[in-house]
Amino acid sequence: MKNKPDDRSDNVEKLQEHITNTIQNIELAEETMSQASSSQMREQIAAKNKRREAALSNMRQEIRDEANDQEEGYE
Repeated sequence: MKNKPDDRSDNVEKLQEHITNTIQNIELAEETMSQASSSQMREQIAAKNKRREAALSNMRQEIRDEANDQEEGYE
C-alpha cells in the first residue's frame, strides 16, 4: 500500500474554519447558559466554554506554525 503525500497546503484555511465554528459554538452556549434553569447546567456550559477557549488558543498557535512552515517551504 502506498502512502499519500503530505498535502498541508490548506491547513491554515481548515484551522481558520475550525476557529470560526468554535467561536460560534461559544456564542451559542452563552445564549443557552443565560436560559439554563439549573446552576449545574450553567456550570457545565461554562466549563465546556473554558475548554473551547483553550482549544482556540491552541488552534491559533497552530495557524502561526503552519503559516511559518508555508513561508519556509515545509522544510
